[in-house]
Amino acid sequence: MLDAVVVGAGPNGLTAAVELARRGLSVAVFEARDTAGGGARTEELTLPGFRHDPCSAAHPLGINSPAFRDMPLDRYGLEWLHAELPMAHPFPDGSAAVLSRSVAETAASFGPHDAGTYRRLVAPFLPKWDALARDFMALPLTTLPRAPLTLARFGLAGLPPSTWLMRRFRDDRARALFSGLVAHAIAPLGGLGTGAVGLVFALAGHARGWPVARGGSQSISDALTAYLKDLGGAVHTNYEIKRLDDLPPARAYIFDTSPTALARIAGLGSYYARFRYGASVFKLDYALDGPVPWTAKEARSAGTVQVGPGSRDIAAALRAASREGRAPDKPFLITVQPSVMDPSRAPAGKHVFWAYGHVPSGWDGDLTDAVERQLERFAPGFRDRILARATAGPPELAARNANYVGGDIACGAVSGLQLLLRPKLSLSPYTTPHPAVFICSSASPPGPGVHGMSGHNAAKAVWRRIRAS
Repeated sequence: MLDAVVVGAGPNGLTAAVELARRGLSVAVFEARDTAGGGARTEELTLPGFRHDPCSAAHPLGINSPAFRDMPLDRYGLEWLHAELPMAHPFPDGSAAVLSRSVAETAASFGPHDAGTYRRLVAPFLPKWDALARDFMALPLTTLPRAPLTLARFGLAGLPPSTWLMRRFRDDRARALFSGLVAHAIAPLGGLGTGAVGLVFALAGHARGWPVARGGSQSISDALTAYLKDLGGAVHTNYEIKRLDDLPPARAYIFDTSPTALARIAGLGSYYARFRYGASVFKLDYALDGPVPWTAKEARSAGTVQVGPGSRDIAAALRAASREGRAPDKPFLITVQPSVMDPSRAPAGKHVFWAYGHVPSGWDGDLTDAVERQLERFAPGFRDRILARATAGPPELAARNANYVGGDIACGAVSGLQLLLRPKLSLSPYTTPHPAVFICSSASPPGPGVHGMSGHNAAKAVWRRIRAS
């Protein structure tokens, strides 16, 4: 009998397996697709030699992850590559606000009215970032905070809606950039805890940047897989699980799946019936004949570029996708330029480019024209550089990854109480009514992102259960 079986070889499932194998337990991972990866994959989606990331691309949470930082993943080929600027937010006049590793440079890009406000906002947290990151990404209620006063101060600033926090800024340059940071959660800006979302992304960028993995996001999954195998664990691919009986006997079963799939496979009935899935995205991957011709020079040297002229435009786009059930006419775009940092991702002189805009859950339309019209506003001539494109709306995203229910790449709405308490209101979010079944996907705390912390935390819960039995 195995000690633990993990269902799903995404970053969280692999991390859970590694954490248990490091403790001397026998572990096997079962993955439905032909390779490990989940939301961290790399494929030739357009033309030969152009290597794209179908889902995650830039990794501010990955490089800052306490779980990943505690593993020797560099020995297994994981290398973080940085652009000159982690992120830029261009404006129609050709200027841009930036998220730089330097707080001073970031503040200066907002203009004189808001530079001091921004410095005062992040100053209390950045010196204690590592302790703070461990505190709010750790297993809930199992350890004392490492920086309790800093965590309390962070809560006071971050728990209210981001719209409250942004009232501190006088100009829209700062509000637009911060709105874009919050939009990574794919939820309206006025929700509970959204200020914390923006602060986390800003602090992560200042602390260690927003890098890509050399060779693509698949390198993260490959490094975790190789490390797991060296620890004695096994990974079985092309192995779809429909019920618990499909798995070998084990003391614990850990699911890197959606709550919906877990309930179906483990026979939990309506246990997760109240779990909500959120809006989706329309994703485009481009093979380009040259770099994106951004008007703003800052955007040309940034790894990630947010595309939305102002905070009201961003709020309207999110509101349309999340609450009004329609695709926005002028979508807010999150884009990544991997080949700016990693030329090996495309043939010499060519580039890969990654972009998405927000759309309702399950939406089956085509946002390509709206996305490219928005890009042309900030990068005139962009369409002339397109060699090929690959598109994926909610149905295609859900088909590629079963965790993306309705195309929700966050594996559950990141809004309301579900931002903090997921997948249920529980003091033990990784456990289920079945004593041997656990959940470790992004549907569990601390939520979406390629950071492995949901798997890390779930592994601790499993370890405690096994040790007590």
